[in-house]
Amino acid sequence: MINLERLRALAAVDTHGSIARAARALHITPSGMSQQLSKLERECGHRLTEPEGRSVRLTHAGRVLAEHAAAVMAQLAAAEDDLAALDDEVLGPLRIGAVGSAIRTLLPATLAALTTRHPRLAPTVRDGEVAELLPALLRGDLDLLLIENWSNRPWRLPEGVAVRTLVTEEARVALHEAHPLGDRPVLRLADLDGVAWAACPPGAEPREALVQALRTCGIEPDLRYSISDHATQLTLVAAGLSAALVPATAWRQAPPGVRFLPTDPPLRRDVQAAWRPGTETPPVRACLDALAHVPDRLGDLGPGLSTEPAQSEPARPDPAQSEPAQSEPEPSEPHTESAGPTDLAASTPPAQPHPPHSPNLTATENRTRGSDVG
Repeated sequence: MINLERLRALAAVDTHGSIARAARALHITPSGMSQQLSKLERECGHRLTEPEGRSVRLTHAGRVLAEHAAAVMAQLAAAEDDLAALDDEVLGPLRIGAVGSAIRTLLPATLAALTTRHPRLAPTVRDGEVAELLPALLRGDLDLLLIENWSNRPWRLPEGVAVRTLVTEEARVALHEAHPLGDRPVLRLADLDGVAWAACPPGAEPREALVQALRTCGIEPDLRYSISDHATQLTLVAAGLSAALVPATAWRQAPPGVRFLPTDPPLRRDVQAAWRPGTETPPVRACLDALAHVPDRLGDLGPGLSTEPAQSEPARPDPAQSEPAQSEPEPSEPHTESAGPTDLAASTPPAQPHPPHSPNLTATENRTRGSDVG
């Protein structure tokens, strides 16, 4: 293997034109420089210099190797500069894990702003559920997470994880506009016995939150459609095939014919950033800073939705002020942070006339409507 210091000596001779001047530049004696070059010739198996008057010049092999030596020295200098800047400059990899809804809603604009401001940042994103993302964070496979936390099923976060709530949003039941319960100002979950549901696949937080909410009311949910994203679930609702539990940021994806009803008891979802305190790199701090401005980038969320200004958050995460991991959170309280989330709540949509037939009726509901059902 070629010795790096001997390559440096060869590059210096090529740059300065003589052994004596190269030796002065590297603060060694001319004899020491000659010894370095002799050892390098033995390592590479080629003669690298030849006499020229009272000095030397590089042979063809010496010139070829000197070009590589110059490139290696430049790359080494760049590496040293990058290492020296690690405490301040935002560069290098940023490994993010996120639930799908956060990727669609929050990450694109955030990463676009980050990479524009820090062109040497190299973010990667991994889609997954909270149950698989948290262990990856703790193993050091991921740097930052965007997770969801439902008010009726809060996560029991492991030790060594800090969170910051970015968005708090109301979740409502989506029903076909012709459903007999669709004109209620507030929908009691206990009245949804026998309704078919579209929900995320098993193990996903939205599905587990729905199951727990209905079971708390004594209902075993009829989960007929296992669909990963809320937008596709809403197409089934619009076709009268199912109901769905949908957070506010997905309401604008609804096709015509869908109503969103607030629930009793109410359901809410937090979208949170999670990281390991004490291991924040400049890319993690920069991303947390950018995510603090997510409410500003949500823009117009569509009819029936509004945003309220969030309280300002510090630009850099402070583990002492971040929300600590809780070993036994109270199931009845939402997981929040003192910085104050953005609240995505909606006013009740205006009532609309029902068509005479609803394909989204249970057998009991069809019988109650008598001749109205074809």
